[in-house]
Amino acid sequence: MRALLFILTSLVFIMLIAGCSQESMLKALTSPEDEKVAKDYIALLQQKKFDQIENDIDPAVKAESADLHQTLLRMADMIPAQSPSTVKLVRVSVLNETKKHRSDLTYEYQYPGQSILVRVAVQKKDGVSTIIGFNVRKLSGAEEAGDTFGLSGKSALQYTVLSAAVITPLFSLYALILCIRTKMRGKKWLWIIAILLGVGTFSVNWATGHWGFRPISVQLFSASALAPQYGTWIISVSLPLGAILFLLRRKKLCAPVEPAIAAEQS
Repeated sequence: MRALLFILTSLVFIMLIAGCSQESMLKALTSPEDEKVAKDYIALLQQKKFDQIENDIDPAVKAESADLHQTLLRMADMIPAQSPSTVKLVRVSVLNETKKHRSDLTYEYQYPGQSILVRVAVQKKDGVSTIIGFNVRKLSGAEEAGDTFGLSGKSALQYTVLSAAVITPLFSLYALILCIRTKMRGKKWLWIIAILLGVGTFSVNWATGHWGFRPISVQLFSASALAPQYGTWIISVSLPLGAILFLLRRKKLCAPVEPAIAAEQS
């Protein structure tokens, strides 16, 4: 019963996380101060008030820019004059160290007929804030529509990884249910955790076919399929080592059946 309660609690937790919108999760990782700083710089760019932006650009970034003022002017010209219909936080990267704080925020500004992405990266070091990244780009129609998941024209490797990503969670689920229903010696919850997690991660980019392998990693139910916003689908699969070991050792792990004792009096 404890093992079953653990599983149900974990599933509820996962469902709650999945139910949160992406923007809500990103905002939870971002401080109001970081958002205010980024939006203030974007407002200055829209108004073509470049003096404050140029003054706050990090010296290393200034050294790499041949004509910073012209670059800012081109960026400002990409932003429509009218107010956006919606503004949405789509990417967040925050780094906190002892004497340094870095925030890298990307917003999607939607206008009638077009959308743009604005990225602002700010670093605060020893009490001094500087802009270390500032980019504006228009989204293409394909990016706005999102990457489609098609099955035609893929390689044998892509089909193999996709098949494994479907089979391994089912295999892990089968082992998990069997483990919960099995009476065994020792701590069952350790086996449950081992079954839930796959080890190592082999990933393939569904659009390009490029692949990668991370030997030191774990995945829940040994598979995942993720499509970051304005990115391509990444299919990943792991070795369900815990599930395999459990099924191989299940008979040895089973608790011995207590023999029935029949007492007869003559």
